[in-house]
Amino acid sequence: MAIDEHLSEFDGLPVFTFDCDTEGQLPEAAEVAWAVRGDWAELDGFPELFERFMAAVDTAKVTSLIMGFWGADDPVAAKALVANADRFPALRALFLGDILDEEYHLSWIGQGDITPVVQAFPGLERLEVRGGGSPSDDLVLSPFRSEVLRVLRFESGGLPADVVRAVGASDLPNLEELDLWLGVQQYGGDAALDDLAPILAGERLPALRHLGLKNSEIQDEIAEGLASAPVVAWLESLSVSMGTLTDRGVEALLSGQPLTHLKSLNMDYAFLSEPMLERARSALAGVELLASDATREVEWSDEWNVGFYVAATE
Repeated sequence: MAIDEHLSEFDGLPVFTFDCDTEGQLPEAAEVAWAVRGDWAELDGFPELFERFMAAVDTAKVTSLIMGFWGADDPVAAKALVANADRFPALRALFLGDILDEEYHLSWIGQGDITPVVQAFPGLERLEVRGGGSPSDDLVLSPFRSEVLRVLRFESGGLPADVVRAVGASDLPNLEELDLWLGVQQYGGDAALDDLAPILAGERLPALRHLGLKNSEIQDEIAEGLASAPVVAWLESLSVSMGTLTDRGVEALLSGQPLTHLKSLNMDYAFLSEPMLERARSALAGVELLASDATREVEWSDEWNVGFYVAATE
């Protein structure tokens, strides 16, 4: 699945792009989500662009910030942000890597250790990170505590197990939304069901209302874990989309704990039979079932060893 559109809205604000061509009158700092985007014409120019952004905008009033294409595997955008953290005292929402597939593939986006970002901005209520997915990727996160973080999202073609375990070991008492694109082993996504155990238990996530464990090649195993996971009891929405979910996984969900309290269940981009999909619709008649592309065909290729496949890898 290609990522082919930049954000137009973020954290309830319209997005305004600040790039190499930006000039003239700018909006008020607190009225938009600022997207700082480099381009291929100046691959090494992101630090200078960010300096220009900080000179042109009253960053003390910026509440929402998006870091776009920065032109290299080195996470220069996050480094520049951390180095200037004192100039963003009001920052509450951050997206690291709003980068399109045509700009840089998902697995090419180097994020490095994002723990300094979390530490530099303890007031973050929303943190979204796109990138990772290569066995050599250095995406790193250490466990942390935040009383104010409400949304945490990782979009990856291969989310390292260490990062998954760090999320599970973090104390996030007010987190409401957690979305993890787990990816595949070929691109560094080596998390097993055991690595998700603290998230499934939910002891550190008492306020969680949405959980997405998706884009995984072990999607059926995840569904089986969710079938008895304590955290499901207080969720309003659940997503097991974008991965290799089959009838086996849906059978586990339908045979496990009740799901009728959910407002929505996302099983889109899966490998389900029509009878199983109809069974799910009948059993969960009061739940919004998102499954517009849930009956994909398996693509076999001896050359590439392809069978069931996830939505986003490279």
